Amino acid sequence: MKLTTTSGNPIADNQNALTAGERGGVMLQDYQLIEKLAHQNRERIPERTVHAKGSAAYGVLEITHDISRYTKAKVLQKGEKTRLILRFSTVAGEAGAADAERDVRGFAIKFYTREGNWDLVGNNTPVFFLKDPYKFPDFIHTQKRNPRSHLRSNEAAWDFWSLSPETLHQVTILMSDRGIPASYRQMNGYGSHTYSLINEAGERFWVKFHFKTRQGIKTLTNDEAATIIAADRESHQRDLYENIEAGNFPSWDMKIQIMTDEQAKKLPYSPFDLTKVWSHADFPLIDVGVLTLNENPKNYFNEVEQAAFSPSNIVPGIGFSPDRMLQARIFSYPDAQRYRIGTHYAQLSVNRPISEVGTYTLGGAMNDGSYDVSAQAYYEPNSFGGAKEAPEFSEPALELSGEMKRYNHRELDDDYYSQPRALFGIMNEAQKQQLFSNIAQSMAGVSEFIIERALGHFEKISPEYAAGVRAALGR
Repeated sequence: MKLTTTSGNPIADNQNALTAGERGGVMLQDYQLIEKLAHQNRERIPERTVHAKGSAAYGVLEITHDISRYTKAKVLQKGEKTRLILRFSTVAGEAGAADAERDVRGFAIKFYTREGNWDLVGNNTPVFFLKDPYKFPDFIHTQKRNPRSHLRSNEAAWDFWSLSPETLHQVTILMSDRGIPASYRQMNGYGSHTYSLINEAGERFWVKFHFKTRQGIKTLTNDEAATIIAADRESHQRDLYENIEAGNFPSWDMKIQIMTDEQAKKLPYSPFDLTKVWSHADFPLIDVGVLTLNENPKNYFNEVEQAAFSPSNIVPGIGFSPDRMLQARIFSYPDAQRYRIGTHYAQLSVNRPISEVGTYTLGGAMNDGSYDVSAQAYYEPNSFGGAKEAPEFSEPALELSGEMKRYNHRELDDDYYSQPRALFGIMNEAQKQQLFSNIAQSMAGVSEFIIERALGHFEKISPEYAAGVRAALGR
């Protein structure tokens, strides 16, 4: 049976998004990509399709260092203090899932800046499983329930991972000792994607955002997590809420990595590949400021469930990049909010910017009338004093080249093993043994041929890696 669209049209390539050149952005005409992402956002009612179980708190970002050479964004100028809400979450579990499960953790921040909302939507890992958004709905299906048995499936997870070697870096992190944080306070956060910073001179710099916990990293073993879950499925929520109520405000050091466009062009791999990190030796961390959480929400539903984050929300001086996953999320996240919450979700108090809003997006459900619009200026352009475009905020042009086609991202860069190898190489013996044990436990019920395929990848990372997992599997 051939793969088709829902209208029966055959799909020639279900692996690679249509891009403008090898490192260019995705094309809006890629209908099947849009269809897959839009459909995924409508697969669950009403909880989030991913990141359903979450906790949040308000706080402040204080900029303590001068990075004005890189960006004109007011929120990132030295001395600036900006209110924010930070939502932590698990990724795969439903709204009733236990907090202490082995999973990636979401780390989504909404900054209420003077220039509009800036949302930085990331995780507690610097990389992700995928680099092409075409495979995101497929990947999430493997983390959710089998539609026949309604059970989570180790088989589906490992089948997908072993057929998609670009996942190995994130899989190694997930199965390591850092796969289960002891609390949201005791883990790092990352913007993960590559973004851009633009300074007053119109110069663009590529950037990665890091948030290093001041509470220290603390993690749980599978056995420790199982004991906690048996007694308290809301362990992370309880820890965050109670610490803030007691005045024990958690904080993180905000840092960035900077890469020039010339450096990006000389890099042996794409700097926009979400499965890879930038070397700290080549691109060292630069201090920016401190993020502190100091206030619990008053109403969980209004302020946490209805909080709507999207990487499409940026401010002057901060921009996007050709990161394929980021470009797809620019569409997918607000589309999810329109479906999950409603057309005018941005008017809800938790999502409303503190800056003035000038928009002609007025019709539709949930418009509370808070937008100040002239009865004669409900379109643009107009002659009646309505909001006008501001060309002074235009970004510098980004040079792109290459043919428009579906580039095979696995052929463009088939180095799936060097970065997981480097990560494995810095683990001590106890961490390696925990990695082996965690992988073996996660393979319970997985078919032999899938296990052998995965072991083949581990062998290419390191013979020690493969041998350790084999031993943990008892073979």
